[in-house]
Amino acid sequence: MSMLKHIGRHGDKKIVLAYRQVPGDDHMCLVIYSDTLPQMLHDEVMKVVESPVGQNAKELSDALFRQTMPNGANCLETLHKSGYLKKVNTNQIIITPNAKSSVRLDELNTILNEMDKGADAIKKMADLDSNAGMSGKRREPKEVGANPASRTAPAQMGNATIGDVLTDEQLSAQRVAQAAKMKLEAQAMLAEAARLESEAADLNPTPKNATTTKTKKTKAKQTA
Repeated sequence: MSMLKHIGRHGDKKIVLAYRQVPGDDHMCLVIYSDTLPQMLHDEVMKVVESPVGQNAKELSDALFRQTMPNGANCLETLHKSGYLKKVNTNQIIITPNAKSSVRLDELNTILNEMDKGADAIKKMADLDSNAGMSGKRREPKEVGANPASRTAPAQMGNATIGDVLTDEQLSAQRVAQAAKMKLEAQAMLAEAARLESEAADLNPTPKNATTTKTKKTKAKQTA
């Protein structure tokens, strides 16, 4: 897989990004230190990350919430209750989608949050991909785990576990915000399509006139 979303580093520690921005606390994110996960939980998280559902999810937490583990437990709920979701400042997280690209999460969030404002930010995203990221440093592309023995240790990294970040009310608010952003993006795309159609009409106004001129010339010859 050439590109893999939702993975990165916090210092020298590998992370999986569950939330790009904590609701109501935009400069913070929620990460999972994958090296600390028990084997079964690690495998389930990576299965979600690498799945089409995970890769298409704007927030990995949405895909984790849909994942049921072999023991019947909800994957996101297990991570939350076991203390594996850690709150970290976004400017400390480096996202590494492939071996050649890396970008600081706060910078990435700024670009993504601007994407509903027009084509400028979309161009920045394209430039980011083609220019190997903002930091330009080489990063490991995929394997986020360590050796199985290290996954049995309790999580000691990052800040304290979030207590009420994943309440139903906050999850609901997040989905409402996502829906509103999607509507704005759709409106922007429709406006852009209308502008392009208008420009096309201005640049090529001749077909109708040409037909009219040809008809007039034909009639003139017949009269003569």
